[in-house]
Amino acid sequence: MKNKYSILLLLILFQNVFGQVYEWKNNEFGLTYKIQMDSNYIIETVYKNNPTQFVSTRGGFYESNNDVLNIKFEFNSNYSNDSIVEIKYTIPEKAKNVSNSQLELDGKWLMAGRVNPDGKEMRRDTSRSRKTLKFLVDGFFQWTAFNTETFQFYGCGGGQYSASEGEYKESIVYFSRDNSRSGKTLKFNYKKNGNDWYHNGFSSKGKPLHEIWTLRITK
Repeated sequence: MKNKYSILLLLILFQNVFGQVYEWKNNEFGLTYKIQMDSNYIIETVYKNNPTQFVSTRGGFYESNNDVLNIKFEFNSNYSNDSIVEIKYTIPEKAKNVSNSQLELDGKWLMAGRVNPDGKEMRRDTSRSRKTLKFLVDGFFQWTAFNTETFQFYGCGGGQYSASEGEYKESIVYFSRDNSRSGKTLKFNYKKNGNDWYHNGFSSKGKPLHEIWTLRITK
């Protein structure tokens, strides 16, 4: 049993240490491309600049064959138009590594429930097909809501984040449901308890929230 938990801990540490973030621009069309990845998961997001406008996002688990990534998507915001669920992908040479320092919350987190005002936890089944994933890598974040069975995309938002001494801060760069939220900064309190992350404060709409996120260790 001890060896089992040791292997699990090493797996979590390896996934986090490997994290990288890349960006590059297409100035002709005013687009920014962003890649967030760890040892087995990748998200590509595209948004317009000046003013910021969300364009697309897609992500999923991958296997690497030298410089070629074989990606099986869990979500693709453009699925209704292109029907793409799997690709071979190479990060372009012009991509710039913009990773910041590794933070203690780096990892793949699934929305696991909420804490009611009376302190009671309301948990959800994280194995169901309808998921909300928050992917934190080296100072960058993206949350994405999707359905792995139907490939329905419900929304996403991303940008830069910091987490230190119980304070979590998000600076929103893009937000698929409402482009006007770009540029906002949100502050939260956070606490880790095992593989759970308790996150409370106010949403981008100004509504109070107290969320529970749990570390995603397996597919």
